[in-house]
Amino acid sequence: MGLKNPSRLKAAPLAVQTAPKPRAARFLPENSLPAQLPLYRALRHTVPIIDAAIQKIVRLTVDFTVRAEDPAMQSRLEQWLTAVPVGGSGTGLLTFAAQYLDSLLTYGSAVGEMVLSGDRRELLGLYLPPLETLEVREGQTPLEAVIYKGHGRDAVALPCPELLLFTALSPEPGSLTGQSLLSGLPELSRILLTIYEAVGHNFERLGNLRYAVTYRPAPGDHTDAARAAEDISREWSAAMAAGSYGDIRDFVAVGDVDIKVIGADNQFISTEIPVRQLLEQIVAKLGLPPFLLGLNWSSTERMSTQQSDLLTSELESYRRLLEAPLKKICSLWLRLHGADPAVTIEWEAISLQDEKEIASARLSRAEAALLEQKLGTTPKEV
Repeated sequence: MGLKNPSRLKAAPLAVQTAPKPRAARFLPENSLPAQLPLYRALRHTVPIIDAAIQKIVRLTVDFTVRAEDPAMQSRLEQWLTAVPVGGSGTGLLTFAAQYLDSLLTYGSAVGEMVLSGDRRELLGLYLPPLETLEVREGQTPLEAVIYKGHGRDAVALPCPELLLFTALSPEPGSLTGQSLLSGLPELSRILLTIYEAVGHNFERLGNLRYAVTYRPAPGDHTDAARAAEDISREWSAAMAAGSYGDIRDFVAVGDVDIKVIGADNQFISTEIPVRQLLEQIVAKLGLPPFLLGLNWSSTERMSTQQSDLLTSELESYRRLLEAPLKKICSLWLRLHGADPAVTIEWEAISLQDEKEIASARLSRAEAALLEQKLGTTPKEV
């Protein structure tokens, strides 16, 4: 059977043959965002290197300018992009993009909303709702993700889904929500925190020493051992208490008294190798070169250059994910003002090192061209 009406096919798509049974009417546990949010949020709060890595990724990625196809609207668009409210405290599209990408990396999904005026003639601001209050469900086809407010049977479809922005990071086949950049790190982080906690306890033991005072009565000594032990304990406690106030007080005892530090014969376990192995796994998952996080594992310039190239490719992939929602925001504002909605996102160079290499290459080409001009030769002749 042939397809005679492509426009009709576009309006009413055929069923996806490989998709499971329609699941739009029931709650999808695998797409439940709130179940994962506390875990990833706790990771950022308890492991500083994870929080620092995400903040650096956001700062390195979000740096762009928007160019409108209609030159007459460029200045007005730039003014609006700088002053547009974001939530209750932020302003500017750069602020929105940073918060949007932060949510995308941390939770694997990001949701934003374009807020219109009551007469739907002005785009008043941008809002990032808390993901705990939302649920993502499959629409009429597996090609559509619908966002609901609430969960389960209490979930309510939003009246204006066209004003919503939704992005998923590396979703699994058939899944609606994405995978957090922190997926796979909870278990490693638990082991790392266990090591740090043990190190803290060991240093508390070394800094606050505990003593074992042993009194051995001499043969034939008929002194009351219990009373002697009580006197020694009192004098020892007084000497230790005086030291806590900065006073130096000697401890004097009669008889065979032995004083030892509890646990002094135990060796302090080296944690450098296991901690580094765990950090290597965490840094590899986050995709940042170690030297950007203050980890000086390699000092060779060649290694740093290769890691910078890998970082550039990672950040460019995040920028491609951000382009769609950013263009949608700017296009809506231009349409509301009767202008051509076409816009272009121009990303700034990711690092100063890239700009330096480009400038150096241009300088070398200019010097070569000048030398060829003076010698009256061409590159083929040389």
